Amino acid sequence: MEDLEKLVIYKQYVEMIYYMTNIILKFPEKENFSLVQDIKKTTYEGLKNIIYAQKEYNKKIRISYLNQLDANLKILKVLIRVSHKKKYITSQNYLAWSKKIANLSNLMAGWIRSCLVV
Repeated sequence: MEDLEKLVIYKQYVEMIYYMTNIILKFPEKENFSLVQDIKKTTYEGLKNIIYAQKEYNKKIRISYLNQLDANLKILKVLIRVSHKKKYITSQNYLAWSKKIANLSNLMAGWIRSCLVV
């Protein structure tokens, strides 16, 4: 098993968390207990899935964690789209965040493919 700190997907996911924590400061205070909480929860759940997948030796279980990560990334995409529609984030923020999610999705898909190789 690779060391977690050496995983590219882990490093990029942590970078996205740093980005997220800066962006959510722009949200109105009224969203702190709804949309902001949903974004944080979904993001941190995705990080947990990366860690669990990296620690798992059984490929079927690892793929299950990666599928959960995929679902988290899809939910996160919707949440940031809502944030953009409500004008809590700029178009530039929306595009940058979306790009980070797309890149993570590609890395995750590659990881799943590597698990399917016999």
